Amino acid sequence: MYAVIEQGGKQYKVAQGDCLNIELDEVSPDATTIELNKVLLVSDGKETKIGTPFLDNAKVIASFKTTAEEALVKGEKLYPIHFRRRKNSRTRIGHRQKYLQITIDKIES
Repeated sequence: MYAVIEQGGKQYKVAQGDCLNIELDEVSPDATTIELNKVLLVSDGKETKIGTPFLDNAKVIASFKTTAEEALVKGEKLYPIHFRRRKNSRTRIGHRQKYLQITIDKIES
């Protein structure tokens, strides 16, 4: 069984037991689970349900390692460069995105 969810403007294909990094979201620091309600598709191998755009009674329940505060993970460092030709103008800026690392526990449809 798998599902396609939307979180932080991105779509993820998830199955039970998967571990993934999602965009940082407003979660209380002592929370241990998160409920993702924006489910686009659920398939169990025989039957596929597709939402328009979301399924009404479907949800994905995921958990953190221990708490939401400890599930905070930093992504890789990115260096966007702004360059203007013939102007002797270059700017290099470093950026490191923060993510929440979750494990998918249950898919309900």
